[in-house]
Order: sequence, then C-alpha cells, then structure tokens
Amino acid sequence: MDGKPARVVATAAALAFLGTLRARYGPLLFFQSGGCCDGSAPLCYAQGDFLISDSDVLLGELDGVPFYMGCEQFAYWEHTQLIIDVVDGNGGMFSLDNGTGRRFLTRSRLFTDAESAALAR
Repeated sequence: MDGKPARVVATAAALAFLGTLRARYGPLLFFQSGGCCDGSAPLCYAQGDFLISDSDVLLGELDGVPFYMGCEQFAYWEHTQLIIDVVDGNGGMFSLDNGTGRRFLTRSRLFTDAESAALAR
C-alpha cells in the first residue's frame, strides 16, 4: 500500500453485480463515460470490446477489473474519488449492464486536503 487513496472504489452491491457480469462475459473493463448519450455512466465492457487509447487514464481496479477515464475528463475529476454503485434501471446502450434491469452509477466525493497531498506525491 502506497498510502494514496483509491481514485475509484465500489460498493458491495456493485462488486456483486460485477461478479455476475464477469461470470457471464469473462474479463471486463470499465470506461467512465464523459456525457452525451449515456450521461456520465460507468460503462462496462468485455475486455477487447473497447479500445483504450494512450491518452486514457487508468484510475484503478475494482476487484481486478481496470477502470479508465479519458484524460480531458480526468482533468476535471482528478480531485474526486469515484464511487461505483448499482441501482435499478437501464444501463448505457453499449454497456454490459444494459438489459439486466440494473445499472452501474457513479457517485463522487472530493478528496480531503490530506488525500490530495498524498496523491500529489
């Protein structure tokens, strides 16, 4: 442990749902949508179905599932911790949660001054 706070975490419900999707689809990855059609939803894909670019930022992993965000969006969100949850509803059009009756949801909180200082090290 490097003493830095996690940039992305998940609720127990989100981790359980993630396990269900992984059992069905195999290795997964997340990409935080920047808006438009899916709002700012965390989109879940089978690995290989979404191409990560050199400018995308790896925020961390949720139970071994990598979680990415575009660098421009990261510039706005770098002072927040993303908290991935699951709620009733329809997932993003291309996300694996679509059609399940449940969807991933991103909540966030600002890092404390101490956490921000730790991340800057």
